[in-house]
Amino acid sequence: MTQKKALIIGGGIAGPVTAMALQRAGIDAVVYEAYDTSAALDAGAFLTVAVNGLDALRSLDAHEPVLAAGFPTRSIEFFSGTGKRLGEVPIGGTLADGTVTHTIKRADLYRVLHDEAIRRGIRTDGKRLVGAEMTTDGGVVARFEDGTEVSGDLLIGADGIHSRTRRIIDPAAPEPRYTGLGNIGGFTRDASVDTKPGIYVMVWGKRAFFGYTVSPSGEIWWFANPPSARELTRAELAVTTEQWKQRLIGLFADDVSPVAEIIRATTGELLGTNQYDMPSVPTWHEGPMVIVGDAAHATSPASGQGASMAIEDAIVLAKCLRDLPDIQQAFAAYEQLRRERVERVVAQGARSSSGKAAGPIARVLRDLMLPVVLKRVASSGERSLAWMYRYHIDWDERMAS
Repeated sequence: MTQKKALIIGGGIAGPVTAMALQRAGIDAVVYEAYDTSAALDAGAFLTVAVNGLDALRSLDAHEPVLAAGFPTRSIEFFSGTGKRLGEVPIGGTLADGTVTHTIKRADLYRVLHDEAIRRGIRTDGKRLVGAEMTTDGGVVARFEDGTEVSGDLLIGADGIHSRTRRIIDPAAPEPRYTGLGNIGGFTRDASVDTKPGIYVMVWGKRAFFGYTVSPSGEIWWFANPPSARELTRAELAVTTEQWKQRLIGLFADDVSPVAEIIRATTGELLGTNQYDMPSVPTWHEGPMVIVGDAAHATSPASGQGASMAIEDAIVLAKCLRDLPDIQQAFAAYEQLRRERVERVVAQGARSSSGKAAGPIARVLRDLMLPVVLKRVASSGERSLAWMYRYHIDWDERMAS
């Protein structure tokens, strides 16, 4: 039987993992990426790979490079803008060998996954998708911006929240939803905080939300979520680093916290973005084309699950293609297995984001209630969120038709 060929659009997180999973399933894959993912695309951007994502990577023996490039982060301490400690909760659970959630720079995660895919013999090409059509024999032809065309048996859109593949599959697909928040982050060694490595500190400031953690090297990694009633334009986002600093320092000037000092001490470039999610995408697949990761179900950063959901998608899709008799059955099974879970994660992330831009009255009520809520979460958090963190994919288990 002829080996199937998959065209994977996008070389961020979902793309290389999907390629590695398909390779293990006996399907040849080529990754097409429009950007240079070796560059630090979002200066100051970092994320968490939760234990469920690390467990999923382990099924491909691809977890070690990710663990080596990041560092363990076990819990979150919350503070109000007045300096009051509100409580502490764990970040997910712990795997059987003691592995916990890891924090990693986005560019480093891209790099190690790309390098691991290359090491395994997976081909990559720098092309931008502009269109795709089903062929008469049920395959697919992808058309690229440089005028070239490539044929395959299936096309997988791992091209992120602004996915071109999603629009090709369904021209009426919804646009990403703006969450009312921005994202900006940076790194510094020149500020002083009383925080041990492995712990996140989250500050519900009076005007904005701020979080930071300390890496094992002593470097402070931080992010801020400045609120805005509308999406900022490209021109508004493209202000200078010094202008971003002044705006952020102004937002946190009235808070009792080290936030202003951390921002002031940051020396690298600051780039701001709008924050989006994708609550529900009606159509995940059409003919020989399917979407995975953020293209299908982007969640806000507050969930801490974006990378992990993409990794899970990749492995479940590869299992379905390995075990089910045709591509259409495989796509349908993949969607059935994944949709409810990922939409629940997106909803969880939206709830977490909504409290970051509270008004004065809501802020007072939140600060009064949070110590009680966080204490309850700390005592039962692993049980109450077991559906999220204990999700396990058994690669050797065969899929039923």
